[in-house]
Order: sequence, then C-alpha cells, then structure tokens
Amino acid sequence: MKKLLVKLLAFFRSIRLWQLKMRGKTMDDVHAERMVNGQAWGEFCDTLKAAGGNLLYGNSPKDPFNQAEGHRYLSRLVRAGLEAFVEYNDPEFPVLKRLVHETVKLGADNPDNYYQNAQISGAYEYRVTGHRGTIAHIGFYTQNGSYGSTGGLAPCDALMVQDMFFEKDGTFELILSREKKGQNWLKIEDETTLFMVRQEFGNRDKERVATMHIECIGGPSAPRLVTPKMIDEGLNTASTFVAGASFLFAKWANSFQKHPNLLPQFDPKVSNAAGGDKNIAYYHSYWQLKEDEALVIEAMPPTCRNWNFQVNNYWMESLDYRFHRIHINKQTAAYEADGSIKIILAHQKPKHPNWLTTDGHLQGTMCFRWYHAEHAPVPACRVVKFADL
Repeated sequence: MKKLLVKLLAFFRSIRLWQLKMRGKTMDDVHAERMVNGQAWGEFCDTLKAAGGNLLYGNSPKDPFNQAEGHRYLSRLVRAGLEAFVEYNDPEFPVLKRLVHETVKLGADNPDNYYQNAQISGAYEYRVTGHRGTIAHIGFYTQNGSYGSTGGLAPCDALMVQDMFFEKDGTFELILSREKKGQNWLKIEDETTLFMVRQEFGNRDKERVATMHIECIGGPSAPRLVTPKMIDEGLNTASTFVAGASFLFAKWANSFQKHPNLLPQFDPKVSNAAGGDKNIAYYHSYWQLKEDEALVIEAMPPTCRNWNFQVNNYWMESLDYRFHRIHINKQTAAYEADGSIKIILAHQKPKHPNWLTTDGHLQGTMCFRWYHAEHAPVPACRVVKFADL
C-alpha cells in the first residue's frame, strides 16, 4: 500500500510539473509566488487550525483540564515541527537536536531514553563523531519517510553500541552512506530523511550521555542562502507533522480504550511504522482510576536487557518525570522475593516501593516495554481499592 501511495504521489507530481512546463513555469516559480502572496503562511496556519480537531477525535476527554493539556501538546508539536523542518532542516548542515524531551512529548516518549534526531537526505553521505559516555545501551538508526510527508517512519538500518568500534579514549566515528564504509556504518537510501539516536538510561541520576556531532561529507563550507522553496516546503512539512502526528496518536489513544486498565501487546508492525524499535515488545493501553482506586501491575521478568513502564496523559505524553515518579525500569525497581515485579499506579502513595503517581490525572495512557527479551509475557493487571493494598 505504501509503495502504491509513493508511486501515485510521483505520478501526480509529474503531471503537475508538466502543467507548469506548458505554462513556462517551474516549481521554483511556484514557491516564489507563494512566498510573495502569503499562500505558504496561510496554508501553514490553516493546517494548524485543522489539527485542533484531533483533540476531539473519538472518545477523547472533553473536560477543560484534558483539553488544556491537549492544546499545550499541539503547541509543543508546533515548536518541534518548526525546529525540525524549518530551522534545522538543511541536509547539507544537519544538527543533532532533541526533538522529544522534557517539554516536547510525543507518542509515549520514553523517560528512560535520551532522544536525538537530525534531518538528513539519501542524496548525501554523513560522518558522526563523538565520545562514548557511560550509558550502557545506545542505538543509532536511519529512518525513511516522516510524520510530515508519508504519515509515518519506516526503519532503514540500525546499529547498536555493542557492535561498534571505539578508540581507547572512548571516541568514535560512524559513517552514514549507501555503500558500506569504515568500521562503524549505517545504511541510507533514497527515502532516508532522519538519523536518530536513542540513549537508554538505567539511572538518569548516575549516567553520562554520549556526546556527538554530525556533518555532511563533501558538503559546502557554509550554509546556502535561504530560498522560497526551503521555507515553503518547511512550513508545509511542519504543519503536516503537527496534524499528522496528533491524528495518529489520537487514533491510538482512542483504540486503547477498548482494553482499559489492561496491557495487551501492541502490534509490532504498527509500532515500527511509527519509529519504534523492532527489538522491543510494546504494551500500550489506557488507564482510568477513581480517587479511591489503584492499578496493580504484576509480571515475572524474562531474561531481557531491560524493561520499563511509564504513565502518560491521554495525549500519549509522558507525565512530568522531572518532578514526579511516573516511570520505573529494571534497575530502579524493587523486586518480590520470587524475582517478580509489582507496580502500583495510584493517586496517593501506598506503602510499596514501586509506586507511580498519576500526577493529578484520573485517566491517561500507559506503556510497558520488554527490551531484547527471550519471550514477552503479558503483564497482569487488576484494579483494587486503595484501602485494600
């Protein structure tokens, strides 16, 4: 289906170019006109306005508090979209930025991950240099497509830090190219648009992230002057990112309501298309608790690299982990005598070490993950009265 869509878009583009040629114009002429007559900005604003409708999708909460969080969520996506597709969208001068972080959240962003992204192009080759840091698990990825154009991300290639070569002082070099080059290499293709790094914390307070820099090999020495095409396409992609991403995850959140307070495994094909890691088993769902209720989650961890669980608001934004305990993982959890885990999500703190707060929310989404697990057991969930804990 995706290949058919790409072919159809290419066909319609060829028709458009032919029509312009018959009129003695080029696409550059069209971009220039759209800058001068204000159409580029107008369409950008119109798309953002339409994105507001995603807050009302399906059975989304319509109360003032959740809608206020939803509007903040959209404003955060606007900020992220403009940075990614307008400010830092030059594939000849890529910049590793944190698209998702403490105040921009998207698609059940993982509090245990330190995300970095750079916009790249399959037309170039790139060199990444840096220092290892102290985090045990780091993944480097190239992705095809985008939320702002194709509606999703498809994996291209991946490289784990355990498979890389490092100098004795911890420095490294990584090449992104079509053909294999160097000791550390990631493949890129025609459709490649994104270089992504996931650094996986065990304990945020004790570990030091890897530092790195990306550059285009053989590119110009200074950025080229801005063009109408760059800004027109950047504004269009940024606004489509806001509308597309918010709609995608609004559909997810709405579908999770079919299994409230349970954690069924999520379809790996769907998570991979949204930029997920194929080596992680995801369990996305919806939670809803009355003031006197608690959600108890229990599981026997399989042999695995890591596991974690997090609490989100309805819009699939992780709750504010800077100030509240809303996530737990293999290293930070306390275990039962038989090696199993018990996690308690509740509005108030019980006498249990694995308590996570709802941070004033009565409902939201949640996500459990097994990383590189021998098998993927479904966590058991039950709602109990807080007084009965």
